[in-house]
Amino acid sequence: MLRPLTVRTLIGNRRERGPTLLSVKSAVDMNPKKNIFLSSRNNVDEAVEKLRARGIEVLGVVCHVSNAQQRKNLIETTVQKYGKIDVIVSNAAVNPSVDTILETKEAVLDKLWEINVKAAILLLQDATPHLQKGSSVIFISSITAYQPPASLAMYGVTKTALLGLTKVLAAEMAPDTRVNCVAPGFVPTRFADFLTSNDEIRKSIEEKTLLNRLGTTEDMAAATAFLASDDASYITGETLVVGGGAPSRL
Repeated sequence: MLRPLTVRTLIGNRRERGPTLLSVKSAVDMNPKKNIFLSSRNNVDEAVEKLRARGIEVLGVVCHVSNAQQRKNLIETTVQKYGKIDVIVSNAAVNPSVDTILETKEAVLDKLWEINVKAAILLLQDATPHLQKGSSVIFISSITAYQPPASLAMYGVTKTALLGLTKVLAAEMAPDTRVNCVAPGFVPTRFADFLTSNDEIRKSIEEKTLLNRLGTTEDMAAATAFLASDDASYITGETLVVGGGAPSRL
């Protein structure tokens, strides 16, 4: 059983609401009275309503991570209200194309790099002065980082970059801040719907896992909450693959 979390100020961001909300749910399940969540995504009103219904103190802030002013506003608003930042879950991502890499337009390449990698770095640059001793940064990569499929080729490459970023920042931000990464397997969310809604493709993905199933948002949330917790206090610079036993080696 995980030890209860102490009071946390948590920033999470993604176009999909499921993984981020469930990361908070996992944290709250460990300690239902002492968690604060700040959501930086569209439709924040819905997210805030659901979290407050669970008794969570929450502030919703709309933030497009590629917008410098909105990133700064997210950090400033957080610090003004709570005075600190304990945990950052960086999981904003896009995949605007299924083209092969050599057929991908320059504008698409730029967007993939800007949202999936560059924005995570810039957000941390803004947030770092406010991170507490014992704080935690968690990047959300992907199983595709290890062997990018053709339909997710450049997306997978950007997720591979996060594995290296985790290693570099773990050294740079030590000893006060731990930096880790979660690499989820395929989960049937809207983001992956073009893959998981196709019965043939879905079956093929499932057969590549040892557990013969897709992942769930609860699986990913539990891994994220673990890395944010004190149970992971001696873990940094690592990537936790949550892929049901699917191949995951570079």
